[in-house]
Amino acid sequence: MTVTFHNSGGTAVRSGEVTFGTHIIGALGIDWATIGSTEDLPAPIEAGARKKHTWTVCVDAWRVPLGMHIETRDAAVDWK
Repeated sequence: MTVTFHNSGGTAVRSGEVTFGTHIIGALGIDWATIGSTEDLPAPIEAGARKKHTWTVCVDAWRVPLGMHIETRDAAVDWK
C-alpha cells in the first residue's frame, strides 16, 4: 500500500500512526470481514511538505478461503 501524506498544517508532524482496513471479499463481491493493521507514520513531515511511503499489508492465509480476495480500502491517520 503506497500512501502520500500532505502536512497542510503550520507545524511539523513528529509522530503518529496510520491504520489500514483490509477487506476480505467473497467470490460474489460480498465483504465478509475487515482486518485492521497499524503502522508508524514516516515522520517527521515538515509543515507544507509531502511524504510518500509504502507498506506491505498482510492477512493470514486462513482468513482468505479459496475464491476470496483482499482489498485494502481504508486508511486513517492519527497525527501527533
